[in-house]
Amino acid sequence: MHKYQHASFWMCYVCLLCVCAVTHWLTDWLQNELGNITLPAVKGSVFIIFGSVEYVLYNMSIQRCDLPEPSVAFSEGTGMSLQVSGLSIAITGLWNTRYGIIKDGGWFELVMFTVSLNTVLQLGREDGRLSISTPVCSADVESVQMNFHGGGSPIFQPFVKFFHKHITSEIRAKICQTFVKEIEALESHLAAMSVALKVDSYVYMNISLTDSPLVKDSGLGLNVKGEFYSNNFPSEPPFPSNHFELSWREDYMVSLGASEFFVNSAAYAYQRAGALKIRITDDMIPKASPFHLNTSQFGQLIPQLPKKYPDLPMQILLYASDAPLFSFNKTVINVNVSASAKAYAMKANSVAIPLFRLDVESSFSGKAYIDKYLLKGVLQMKNLTVTLGATEIGCFPVGPIEQALKLIMSSFVLPKLNAQLKDGLPLPRVKGFGLRNSVMTIENGFLALATDLSAPYGSWQ
Repeated sequence: MHKYQHASFWMCYVCLLCVCAVTHWLTDWLQNELGNITLPAVKGSVFIIFGSVEYVLYNMSIQRCDLPEPSVAFSEGTGMSLQVSGLSIAITGLWNTRYGIIKDGGWFELVMFTVSLNTVLQLGREDGRLSISTPVCSADVESVQMNFHGGGSPIFQPFVKFFHKHITSEIRAKICQTFVKEIEALESHLAAMSVALKVDSYVYMNISLTDSPLVKDSGLGLNVKGEFYSNNFPSEPPFPSNHFELSWREDYMVSLGASEFFVNSAAYAYQRAGALKIRITDDMIPKASPFHLNTSQFGQLIPQLPKKYPDLPMQILLYASDAPLFSFNKTVINVNVSASAKAYAMKANSVAIPLFRLDVESSFSGKAYIDKYLLKGVLQMKNLTVTLGATEIGCFPVGPIEQALKLIMSSFVLPKLNAQLKDGLPLPRVKGFGLRNSVMTIENGFLALATDLSAPYGSWQ
């Protein structure tokens, strides 16, 4: 187990066990998908005694492939080394040749035996995103067997052996060229990716790397800024960031850490974006409820209200007056919520008459854990206070309203929520990947998750 401290707010450590598992999944997937791969045409020319013969191999398809599982290892301070050895592949296709005005053609069988590839993938950081390159690559083909069929040209048939040697040499030379080209395409894709990941219509998250990837013999560490911003009103939050020390669990595929700042920046961004508000109308309250949004019923709590505005429907605009603030303290999650509720009386012409504003300060504490494939926990209310922030109908005591809110929270809201948390919420899956053997702990200042991954082969669609 290793511990690392960085200035990022979200950390991910991927151990060699995870890379080996992904390699195994990819190998199985590729084995199943090889029959659907279209191979590019191979063109060239070969010099024989009387001049050059132009050739093209096309319409090629893979008939069989013995694909051994690659050997993958981390190279400390550099990246990853990849070795493939013992690969054999059988291909069929069509051929055409041209020698002056003489043309010929037919079909062929090609088998490559004991293909090997040794390469190093160098990982780095460029403009805040992950970069990848291939500084080292070597490849070899032990032998190639080719059988040409069809064609009636007496000039072509004697010189098949020249094509055999030439094409074998071309295959050897192009293995690394092709591999490097694919890595360059991947690098171009990474370079085009934005470090601003859109979450929804309200916020985005900055996923830029705060420093270069940390490569050890046992795994790879990525330190991500992990800060949320409002799409329309991006700004830095008014609270400081916190650094944290995450334990790298080598007995799990992935170790993740999320700081208080990561969670609080999300709450701040949503509050800035105006997402943390709701307009409550009477039709949202069950008909069987003993209490409805009506000035006459509110008269039980505010006697002067029905006298001034008798029997009018009401609306409540409930919103977060400040961003919710989370803190993690060794096994416990604490959250403070500041909210306001503006009450309106609604005339028949839909004109809203402002009545009063109540300010509510509340605090909660909870525990969370993972049980198999479910997130479970419990939440309790620590405190709730109500003050009269503004009024258009004169002052009134808020004690009865505070007691009513406490009763609603303790008797209805929290029991229903805790029943759901007791049953558990399913852990998320991303493109078929799931979490298993997961362990989540609440540490001082951050959440830590150590987990293995599961991926059904069908997820590689």
